[in-house]
Amino acid sequence: MANTYPRIDLTRGTGPQGHRARMRARVLNTGASTLADYEILEMLLFAGVPRKDTKPLAKGLIGHFGSLVEVFRAPTQALRAAGLKDDAIRVLRLPGVAAERLASSEQRERPTLSNWDQLVTYLDQALEGGIPGQFRLLYLDNRNRLLADETAPDADTPTERNRAIAIRALALHATALIGFYVRPTERPADLSQAARQLDFAMRPLSITLHDVLVTGNGLPSSLRQEGLL
Repeated sequence: MANTYPRIDLTRGTGPQGHRARMRARVLNTGASTLADYEILEMLLFAGVPRKDTKPLAKGLIGHFGSLVEVFRAPTQALRAAGLKDDAIRVLRLPGVAAERLASSEQRERPTLSNWDQLVTYLDQALEGGIPGQFRLLYLDNRNRLLADETAPDADTPTERNRAIAIRALALHATALIGFYVRPTERPADLSQAARQLDFAMRPLSITLHDVLVTGNGLPSSLRQEGLL
């Protein structure tokens, strides 16, 4: 009969390797957000310090530089002076690079539309697929970052449409809207009335209608700047 051997539970071990296994299991089971700053640094140092307890080192670095972020920002010479080898320093450069790339990706996917130039630049791209007569909405967060660019919901009445817009804005956690008409056929007075109705419908929800724009062949016109909203 073949010999069978019990599986070894590394999480029950003692010493650095057993502790590392427990830390990894904790991240898998409860998520990395439960880690303290020194524990995040401790785990990052696993890759650069393979056979040593990194907890005292992590706590010492944060105590010396003041915070986890300042450890990541510290110059190479300062980290060497604090006792880190080059392998560990290279590991500590990765979070900053990752953060920059994530921020860059988010900026591309969720552009900020906090001023006229940014808005016009965005609309130049957005209007390439615009259908004449279409009313579209830009849903924004509290930092004026774009959450969604969508055609206004279909509805039989303005009241029903505004209710559907409100439901969509709440689902996206939007705090502001910008509407724009793509080469509309309606009269300016009708567009103004519809915009005012939308503005009135959003106010009880603390959702701000920044503006409603009318686009044509040139620069868009602003109903708010023209005093129509």
